[in-house]
Amino acid sequence: MTLTHNTLTDKRITDKPGGKPADSSTRARWLFPVFLAIAFVLQCCWFIRTQSLTFDEPVHIAEGLNAWRFGRFEQYNDHPPLARLWCTLPLLNPRWQVEIEQLPDTFRVSRIASDPEALAWRARAMNVILGLVLMLLVWRITRRLFSVGAANLALGLFAFSPSLIAHFSIAGTDAAAVLLIFAGACSVIWWRRNPNWKRSLLFGLILGLMLLAKFSTAPMFFVALVWILILTPAGVKLDPRAWSYWSALAITLVAFMTVWAGFFFHVSHLTIRQGTLTATFPNWTQPIVKAVPNRNDLSLYIPAGEYIEGFRELVRHNRRGQPAYLLGRISAQGGWKLYYPVVIALKWPTIVLGLSMIGFGLAIRDKPRLPEVWILTSFPAIYLAFACFARFNIGERHVLPVYPFAIVLAASLWQFATVSRGARSLLILLALANAIDGLRCAPGYLSYFNIFVRPSSSYRLLTDSNLDWGQGLLYLREYQREHPNEQIFLAYFGSVNPISYGIHVQLLEENERRTGTIIVSATNLSGQYLKNPSAYRWLLSRSASQILDGSLFVFDVKEVGPRDSSSIVLPAAVK
Repeated sequence: MTLTHNTLTDKRITDKPGGKPADSSTRARWLFPVFLAIAFVLQCCWFIRTQSLTFDEPVHIAEGLNAWRFGRFEQYNDHPPLARLWCTLPLLNPRWQVEIEQLPDTFRVSRIASDPEALAWRARAMNVILGLVLMLLVWRITRRLFSVGAANLALGLFAFSPSLIAHFSIAGTDAAAVLLIFAGACSVIWWRRNPNWKRSLLFGLILGLMLLAKFSTAPMFFVALVWILILTPAGVKLDPRAWSYWSALAITLVAFMTVWAGFFFHVSHLTIRQGTLTATFPNWTQPIVKAVPNRNDLSLYIPAGEYIEGFRELVRHNRRGQPAYLLGRISAQGGWKLYYPVVIALKWPTIVLGLSMIGFGLAIRDKPRLPEVWILTSFPAIYLAFACFARFNIGERHVLPVYPFAIVLAASLWQFATVSRGARSLLILLALANAIDGLRCAPGYLSYFNIFVRPSSSYRLLTDSNLDWGQGLLYLREYQREHPNEQIFLAYFGSVNPISYGIHVQLLEENERRTGTIIVSATNLSGQYLKNPSAYRWLLSRSASQILDGSLFVFDVKEVGPRDSSSIVLPAAVK
């Protein structure tokens, strides 16, 4: 008698005597995961079709094309090239062009050829593929640690998570970082069970790709190396003399070669002569020249020097800080250490957040699984700690790598609910409620907030990529087509010129006041990046007639008078 697991209930069922598992049971095992994967992809396609290019996407696409076409990693080098190269693979034909004009404090898109919507489809679809890979990893690690039922619950939560749908449908670098940090953590568990050389080489490749995804993954590389040094299949080695130095060295070398390959095996040249440092990089238009206190002559050839320069620029940017907005307050530099915990509380689905906290509390009491639970949770814990002390408080996407781990912990409750059919029924109902909650904001998944926040007031809590990242131009175009006789004044937070989407409006400058139809992006309404943060708050004395795509506020201004105060306070918007 051959036994197999029923996909949904984990109950054992019996096949025909002496036979192999029935084909129907094998199909049933994959039916539910495939259905959820299709649901995820359909929502991603819905997002792509309805959301214009966000603020950062044109830069990532332009730099990816510069790398493929000219071997150049020069402009906007604050991101490693992996995601940019990946997303631009379908755009290598010369007819696809994105030209960026650099401004003193920011940039803008001067030209997109030939069609921004078709370009977005091609580039964004590549990250949807990464989303499917992450779904598979979440399913496999949850099944390995807990059960098939828990794995299916994890996919049920994953497939309707607004942040995952949004950021795996955008041609940015966040999706690759989320995937590869999670893959790195899973690889530690996989390597621990059989630490042979073949697995070490593959592990090194994954860690190298992780480093190429985003500079914020660097701490995760060292977390993984620490685990490699001290882990054995039986436990942890506390004696440094017994650590796995050769495995760690091999993994590091493979990771280094992977990073170097990501920069096309470029070698940079650094010299110091009479107190002047000169750094030259392949295909750069000009070298870096600066005075240094060192008077000794030095000449070095540095593989993947662009990576080091990009990381150095990121560190400098972090020291300067970035304007941040939280709960109606603006911080010009640095933000707040509690920014990301507050963002998580507001932007993550309440059901996923609550279940993950309960799941973690139960998982650390499960002694057989405890070592691998600690390995898995060490990655999001350390990543979140670094994020809280960084000075980039500009979006939930910067802590999105924590989210897949939360899903695994939330799904672990299925395994702990084995004693009660009612408990499992409750988990199914909660998963359905979570799906309804996610679809509540569809297809504008970027603007999702939990059920305790009114959509009309969410801009009072968070802006930038939490809510308004310039994604609403397609909705604005539709509005203009429906109101052809209206003169529209637009204050838009985005890098793409609305004309690229066939939108003809008059731009509303800071402190300028007009009568008629005025449409203001939520990020401009909050004043997060404006020279005068109150520039558009005179509009708050009246109610918005519409909100387009959750991010563009439409005001019908009949007159401008004394009642339009520029000092209106933005109170909290929690119900």
